[in-house]
Amino acid sequence: MANEQQDTVNITLNGVEAAVPKNLRIIEAAEQLGVGIAHYCYHPGLSAPAMCRMCLVEVEGAPKLAPACVTPVAEGQVIHTESERARQAREGTLEFYLLNHPLDCPICDKSGECKLQDYTHAEGRKHGRSIEPKRVNGQDDFGGDILYDGDRCIMCTRCVRFMRELPQDDRLCVVQRGHRSVIDTFYDHGVEGNIWAGNIVDICPVGALLSKDFLHKARVWDLDGNASICPNCSQGCNIRIDSRDNLAVRLRPRSNADVNSYWMCDYGRHRYEWLNVADRVEAPLVRGENGQLQATSWQKAILALLEQVRAAQAGGAEVTVIGSPFYGNEDNGMLARLATMLGGGSMTFRVEQADEEVVMPGFPRLARRRDLAANVRGLEVMGFSRADGAPASAGGIVIALGDVLDGAPEDFAVSADLFIAITPKMTATVRGADFVLPAATFAEAEGTFTNHEGRVQRFWPALQPPPLARPAWQVLGVIMAGMEEGGTAPATAGDAFLRLGDWHTEFSGLSYDVIGSRGALINDTVQLPAGAGRGS
Repeated sequence: MANEQQDTVNITLNGVEAAVPKNLRIIEAAEQLGVGIAHYCYHPGLSAPAMCRMCLVEVEGAPKLAPACVTPVAEGQVIHTESERARQAREGTLEFYLLNHPLDCPICDKSGECKLQDYTHAEGRKHGRSIEPKRVNGQDDFGGDILYDGDRCIMCTRCVRFMRELPQDDRLCVVQRGHRSVIDTFYDHGVEGNIWAGNIVDICPVGALLSKDFLHKARVWDLDGNASICPNCSQGCNIRIDSRDNLAVRLRPRSNADVNSYWMCDYGRHRYEWLNVADRVEAPLVRGENGQLQATSWQKAILALLEQVRAAQAGGAEVTVIGSPFYGNEDNGMLARLATMLGGGSMTFRVEQADEEVVMPGFPRLARRRDLAANVRGLEVMGFSRADGAPASAGGIVIALGDVLDGAPEDFAVSADLFIAITPKMTATVRGADFVLPAATFAEAEGTFTNHEGRVQRFWPALQPPPLARPAWQVLGVIMAGMEEGGTAPATAGDAFLRLGDWHTEFSGLSYDVIGSRGALINDTVQLPAGAGRGS
C-alpha cells in the first residue's frame, strides 16, 4: 500500500476523482482517464515546448491557465478542461491560428484528418472577425518526398523537434521571428538522404507538410485499410495499409513502443507498389495432356495434385521446398510440415540484403535492417536455410511458395518431376509449373511475421484478393489433409498458427490472443530488460 501511495497521486479531473502515476503530465493523465485535451505541439514521442497554447487547462489555486503538456500532476490537484476560462482560451487560440490560415480545405491532402479542422468544428468561432488580408508564404520543396506549405503551417515545430531528437539531424529550423516565422532547411540542404524524414508528414497536425507521392491521390475518407506489419525489412514496424479501389496508396506507422514507437523508415514507407500485384494468377491452373496450363476448380486441382504427389513419392522422388520471407509463419510453417510429410528434403528461401543497417539514433531499437523482408527469423526457426543467388534446378518434387523464381535457369521447370507453384503472380518460370495455385499476398490475408528479435506480430487483410485466390496456409493445409488418413485442414489462420506450436517449440504456448496487437516473443528469445535499447 505504501508503494502504491508513493507511485500515484490523487487528482480530480472534471469532477472525477482518480489515482494516476505521479510522473505523468496532465495531458497524459487525462488521456488515461478518457478525456482528450486539444493540442498541436505536444506529441507523445517528442519533447513538449508548450508553444501552441491549445492545451491550456484550469487548475484550481493556480493564478493562470496551465499548459497540460508540460504541467505534471500533483497530489490533490483539481483540474478543469471544460471550464469557461479554458474553453475561451482555446477559442481565442483557434481564432489566431485562422487569421492567416488559407481556406483551402477542399484541395488539402490533410482534409478529413486535420486537427485544425476538428478543433475549429468542435469549438471554434462561427465567424472570423479579421478584415486584414491573409499572409502568403507559398510552398517550398524540402527535398525527397516532402513539400512544405508555409501558408498552412501553425508553427507547432513538431517537424523540427523530430529531426533534432530522433534522427538527430538538424536539417530543419525555424527562421525569422513572430508572425514572419517559417520552417526552412539550411541553404540547399534538404531532407533528402535522411531515411526517417517521411515521419514529419505523419506528425504534422495540419496540411503544412505533404508527401509528393500521396499528393492529391485520394481523399482520406475514401480510404480503406487495416493494421498490418511492414514487409520490407526484418524490423517488423507496425503499420497501417491505406487503400483505395483495392489498391494500396500509402503506408503509415502504428504505435508500438516495443518495436517502432511511432515511426517507420522511408525505405519501408515507399515500397508498397508491389502489393498492387499485376499479372495475378486468378484460378488454379493444371498442366493438361496437351502440355498447356488449363484453369480448373480448386477441388479438381487438389485431387489431381494429390494423385501426382503420391505417384512421385512412390517413385522415391526427393523434395525441394522454397519458402518466402514475405509470407507469414502460418504459410511457411505449413510448407515445412508438408516437406516433412513427404520425407524431408531441401528447405530454402531467398532474401535481398542491404549493405548495412540504418539505426535511428534517438530510438536505437528501430532500424532499417539488413534483411529486406519481414519474416526471415520465422523461416529460420522453422528450419529453412538461406540460399544465395538464383534458385538452382532440382529434380523430384519442387514446391515454391510466393517466390517468383526470378533468375532461375531455363531448365528449372523441366528438371523437376513435379513442380508446384503457390503464388500470386505469373512469371516466366512459374509458367513451366505443373500446378499453379493462386495465393493471396500477406496484405490480403491474416497471419503473423516473426521479426529480427523473435517478436511474433499479427497482420490483418487490407486488400481483397482475386475471388479464387486463397491464403497459402489454407492451400497447404488442404493438401496435407489429403495426404494422411483422417487428416483435417485448419479452418482459420489462428488454427494454423496453433499447429506451429506442435511442430516447433519456439511457438508453443503462443496464440493470437497471447500475441494481441503488440506482439509476443518466441520461446528461444531472451526478453530485453525494461527500457533496454529504447530512446527517450
